[in-house]
Amino acid sequence: MGTPDFAVAILDKLVAEGCNIVGVITAPDKPAGRGMQLTPSAVKKYALEKGLHILQPPRLKDPQFLQELASLKADLQVVVAFRMLPEAVWNMPPLGTINLHASLLPKYRGAAPINWAIINGEKESGITTFKLQHVIDTGDILMQQVIPIREDETAGELHDEMKMLGADLVYQTLLQYASGELKTFPQADLGDPDRLPAAPKIHTETCRINWNTSAQLIYNLIRGLSPYPAAFTQLDGKLLKIFKAEVQAQIDLPSAGLYQSDGKTFLRFAATDGWLNLKEIQLEGKKRMGIEDFLRGHRFAHINN
Repeated sequence: MGTPDFAVAILDKLVAEGCNIVGVITAPDKPAGRGMQLTPSAVKKYALEKGLHILQPPRLKDPQFLQELASLKADLQVVVAFRMLPEAVWNMPPLGTINLHASLLPKYRGAAPINWAIINGEKESGITTFKLQHVIDTGDILMQQVIPIREDETAGELHDEMKMLGADLVYQTLLQYASGELKTFPQADLGDPDRLPAAPKIHTETCRINWNTSAQLIYNLIRGLSPYPAAFTQLDGKLLKIFKAEVQAQIDLPSAGLYQSDGKTFLRFAATDGWLNLKEIQLEGKKRMGIEDFLRGHRFAHINN
């Protein structure tokens, strides 16, 4: 059960290792692109290529879907980046349902664990396989793997790393769990969840840069939202997305949020304790590009020198 590209890597690993995939459950096709044509999910595209049986239920509690799911007679269900499942679904197979989550649970429960780990300046994160139960991301843990976070790593880069490592972790979990070798342990053993960082859905306001904070906090925000949905600010009245930047420490600064540029090689914005030198950006109505390419064709309304 999965929808985006992140889930494809796990499914591909299970197929490659010879697991008997009796069915693939993914989201219904959705309108996308300029023509708003119905487009299948990444998981559906892969499943079609491999000739796997596909179900795309609009509602997971629909009696017809539950009947079709039961007819597959799966021993175990694997969920990766899908939807919240009703108990009638996750409790159906004899061995239950396992989920892969992109954090070291119980830290960063929620929709955006990769983003928030980087936004919060964590030095490490990880991946967790666990059994589903009533409350989302709270089930007993099966296996975990720690993953260091580089100082300059973006959410996109960490996503791709977790995707590949997650495929191996899910497969190893399946081997040991199905054989009875793997014992679960409750998340309560790892600390009070109420005191641990969460990973709520990313909203537009999450992405808006507040220049009246430290350069490091802004740098982490930019990394944690790159490449999607991307941190943004305003440049001469237009929305400016920032994908990559560097911190430049400096004591004597203009007011936070003001920018400087030589019109050729650099564009930087002032935070409270340093500059953010922009490296990859996208101005409203333009494509994403490196800073020198951008400056070559841009005329500022004003430049603070």
